[in-house]
Amino acid sequence: MRMNRRAFLKAVGAGACLAGARGVWAARGNATKPNIILCMADDQGWGDMAYNGHPVVQTPHFDKMAAEALRFDRFYAAAPVCSPTRGSVMTGRHPNRFGCFRWGHTLRPQEVTVAEALKTAGYVTGHFGKWHLGPVRKGSAMAPDASGFDEWLSAPNFFDNDPILSREGQAVQTKGESSMVTVDAAIEFLRKHAKGNKPMLAVVWFGSPHGPHRAVEADRKPYAGRSSSDQNFFGEITGMDRAFGKLRAELRTLGIHENTILWYCSDNGGLRTESSGGRGKKGQIYEGGLRVPSILEWPARLPKPRTTAVPCVTSDIYPTLLELVGVKVAKQPPLDGVSLVGLLEGKMKARPSGIGFWQHPTGGRSTPSAKLMAAMLKSQQAGEKIDPHTFGADAGKVTKQYPLDAFPGHAAWLEWPWKLHRIEGGGQARRKKNAKAPAGGKVRWELYDLSADPMESKDLAAAQPARVRALKPNLEAWLRSVVHSLNGKDYA
Repeated sequence: MRMNRRAFLKAVGAGACLAGARGVWAARGNATKPNIILCMADDQGWGDMAYNGHPVVQTPHFDKMAAEALRFDRFYAAAPVCSPTRGSVMTGRHPNRFGCFRWGHTLRPQEVTVAEALKTAGYVTGHFGKWHLGPVRKGSAMAPDASGFDEWLSAPNFFDNDPILSREGQAVQTKGESSMVTVDAAIEFLRKHAKGNKPMLAVVWFGSPHGPHRAVEADRKPYAGRSSSDQNFFGEITGMDRAFGKLRAELRTLGIHENTILWYCSDNGGLRTESSGGRGKKGQIYEGGLRVPSILEWPARLPKPRTTAVPCVTSDIYPTLLELVGVKVAKQPPLDGVSLVGLLEGKMKARPSGIGFWQHPTGGRSTPSAKLMAAMLKSQQAGEKIDPHTFGADAGKVTKQYPLDAFPGHAAWLEWPWKLHRIEGGGQARRKKNAKAPAGGKVRWELYDLSADPMESKDLAAAQPARVRALKPNLEAWLRSVVHSLNGKDYA
């Protein structure tokens, strides 16, 4: 299966998958492709920003960019937990399509990533910070280099201050506040390549504000007088803001900010319901688990500040970037994201298709970064061979098949302003206990009008059966498509 992606890259190298010479940029009279920096927080909710009205947290650098760039007021993570959303950014696909159900699950080696696709357009690529889509060991089929990154300083999961990170497969002890360590590595990459002849893709994934919260003293100071928990939680966000401000300033120092796309978001909803931006919080398909802050800056193409309420999702990042730079992937498997180029140009006033969400009941996999990286460093110092196959040498094989008539867990379909929830209990667990049980568990439906009820507090399913009947086929068709991909049919 691994050969599929290698063959893809070889074909692209020969020009088989690139858009013609008169691609998007040539047609617009701009021969210079933009640098691209994708930043992502870990567990920052929609309301965990001062610019979104948080009464306590201080985020001056995020606030400044939000006032000067494109601010997304209804941006969603593809999933309510970390690894799956990161997979959606990489592929433009809902993570259940490749079995990345929850935290600690991986990319499949067969998936084509945004880094691989952009490399065919001449980009040099780097990943810095939290990976959480597979091991960070040299030789792993799911490590950053196997997913298209030329350079990387990465962690297998969230990380705290003074982290041990993996530099292209070698464990390195770093010093400093975790967000600043991440940004400094990205800046080193940008300085190295800023004067080169290749555009740059830098993926900068912070480990904050994931618990346990351990803000440095300088970042706790603005919250003196509050509880220790508040000081550390808010302090981690402020520390991330400070590091982000340094990154943004460096783009101006290097003279590359005008034609650099700097895109920021979070990987899932927040940890606190009071600032999550909706009902619930991280881990839930309700708005509080999915709605996240997002800002995009690109002075060359977006010279004036704007806000948009068009619903967008992390899966949109991949198709948007590919269209912008004129890359077309041959035999592209089904995408869940849509290109937002029209939105950037001010032409997209509504989303052209719905957004599907699905929290499958499969559990997460523990990947404690501090423990794993300490063991990796110790083995490395002892001269021991490090096994790259944390998830097995056959991790890319698709053997398990899922039924097309049962969709266990909590799914939802958003066609603004309507959000239809499908909650199926029992499912696979019940079938294991009783082979004669029906394929699916009992299904409960909920319907909300988000324009009038952003907190999803008034279920309208019983009052509006016609609306439920209209939306159900769209959700169920999407779920069947996801299972088709999950069963490996996209790779045939």
